[in-house]
Amino acid sequence: MKSFFNWSGGKDAALCLYHTLQQKQYDVELLLTTLSSVTKRVTMHGVRQELLEQQATSIGLPLQKILLPEDASMAAYDNTMKNALLPLQNQEFTHAIFGDINLEDLRLYREQQLAQVNMQAVFPLWGKPTKMLVREFIDLGFKAVVVSANARVLNESFVGRILDHDFIDDLPATVDPAGENGEYHTFVFDGPIFRNPVKYTLGEKVLKTYGVPATAADACFKTEAKPSYDTSFWFCDLLPPNYTSTTI
Repeated sequence: MKSFFNWSGGKDAALCLYHTLQQKQYDVELLLTTLSSVTKRVTMHGVRQELLEQQATSIGLPLQKILLPEDASMAAYDNTMKNALLPLQNQEFTHAIFGDINLEDLRLYREQQLAQVNMQAVFPLWGKPTKMLVREFIDLGFKAVVVSANARVLNESFVGRILDHDFIDDLPATVDPAGENGEYHTFVFDGPIFRNPVKYTLGEKVLKTYGVPATAADACFKTEAKPSYDTSFWFCDLLPPNYTSTTI
């Protein structure tokens, strides 16, 4: 079944892609990622598109980037996504694979949007214990660095760290071990799906505060159980080799 993979560059996506490729039920032919049209960075991760492109090259799959308008309404966001998916429908893609684990409203949203272009959403990690998944990710040999964190629950010291068992043990008890509620996001730079490690250096750490919500895209990622949006996030910039600018 001809499929594309919704690629964020983070740990859940990497683990999900690993299992999908191992199982060989779906023929993954494309990585699809959304970025800000202004900053050219991955939404809510803050990772530069240059590093995203290096990930795709190392994995060995084509990368398609969707540039989201700044401060777009949900209607504008939906329209942008639909315009990006229609050509894939014409190319006979039938399935879209996601690394989501347990956010019911987000799953429903994805299924509804894909139904409009006659595609089916697939969630290989769905319902699995998040602590088990993040430990499996580490034990399989994946390597990731924490690039952003919700400032309400995690302080500056958590960004820029390698995602390992010590990191998981240091998380507050109220934080999901895999950051499934958006507590933190990662950039995966090596592991069993990579041909070569993605090289980077740590840049500056920045606290950014947004409106409510940060973007239209982020609004659909919030659960009904959390009616008030978090607006402050720590980011650690990752610099590609020989890159000098550190503006986030």
